[in-house]
Amino acid sequence: MCFFCKGETTKSSTTTYMVDLKDCIVIIKNVPCEECTQCGEKYISDEVMENLEAIVDRAKAIAGEVFVTDYKKRVA
Repeated sequence: MCFFCKGETTKSSTTTYMVDLKDCIVIIKNVPCEECTQCGEKYISDEVMENLEAIVDRAKAIAGEVFVTDYKKRVA
């Protein structure tokens, strides 16, 4: 159930995830999520969020001011 509109159906989708780390902005494209079919609110699973946290941690070590990557390609 959607937290915002209480809609009952979602569909598989993708989104862009962005984190501002003060000295660097990390942008991760094509992040898998579920999207409410009624209002469009997007939800990221716990597993995907753990992967995003790992990508951001790795990006902190190698990034300059802006770091952009694709979720499907993951940071090595």
